[in-house]
Amino acid sequence: MKKILITGATGLIGQEIVKVCHDQDIGVHYLTTSKNKLSSKANYKGFYWNPTTSEIDIRCFEGVDKIINLVGATISKRWTDSYKEEIILSRTRTAKLLYDTIKSNNLSIKQLISASAIGVYPDSLTNYYDEDEPLTSDSFLGQVVQKWEAAIDEFSSLNIQVAKIRIGLVLSEKGGALPEMAKPIRFGAGAPFGSGDQWQSWIHIKDLAQLFVFAATNNLEGVYNGVAPNPVTNTELTKSIAKVLHKPLILPKIPKVAMKIVLGEMHILLFESQRVSASKIEEEGFLFTYHHIEPALLDLFS
Repeated sequence: MKKILITGATGLIGQEIVKVCHDQDIGVHYLTTSKNKLSSKANYKGFYWNPTTSEIDIRCFEGVDKIINLVGATISKRWTDSYKEEIILSRTRTAKLLYDTIKSNNLSIKQLISASAIGVYPDSLTNYYDEDEPLTSDSFLGQVVQKWEAAIDEFSSLNIQVAKIRIGLVLSEKGGALPEMAKPIRFGAGAPFGSGDQWQSWIHIKDLAQLFVFAATNNLEGVYNGVAPNPVTNTELTKSIAKVLHKPLILPKIPKVAMKIVLGEMHILLFESQRVSASKIEEEGFLFTYHHIEPALLDLFS
């Protein structure tokens, strides 16, 4: 594999995956809806697409036989009815455009590795989920993942190997949830959410990027959880952040009803509990750099 096509390459996770690709001498083609993000370097070349109007620069597929699909509107924004629709369409419509383009042009793509999310697993304080879990969450996030994965599964009909990476809480100092969680703790106003007993299945962004490229270079197929081997409770995560930042936790736990008022339906991101296994990807030979939460946080906040 000398070249790979990435959707969402300019996002938080995508940028890290691009670094891993370049470290392994893998060239990157990427699709972007923003013409001012187009680049034309030897190993990093951008192509324009507009999924809303089904426009795509077919040259993006030149020399490519694998795709990493990361595109999708952020879920960390208030869930109005119209934005909920955008969250779903940004995943399903982009997948359909890729599918239709590959099919109509008879392109020889061998593998698609797509992002997914552990939000598909039901909220539980006691279950320990692996990829064979038959139950799916009836929450909005559960619905998003089911529709997203259904759109991705269609690629199998084109004799394309499909791998789906169900991502947990991604830890990065550059964006996502961690800086927001750390902010009140830095000012002495940090506290666990609700009971604090809810499980947070997390992963260091560097491990996640390596995992995606591992799936590509090892021709993986099927569902894999993109989480570190040792989930923590919200209380443990909050205490670990405070410890690494050398800050005390003095406030009482933040009640669920308060966050529901502030965030609306999106508050479930803070209170849903999914304890998720990383065993399957480890059995494939993937080696995590960050198994435990404190070393991961020390690396990110160093």
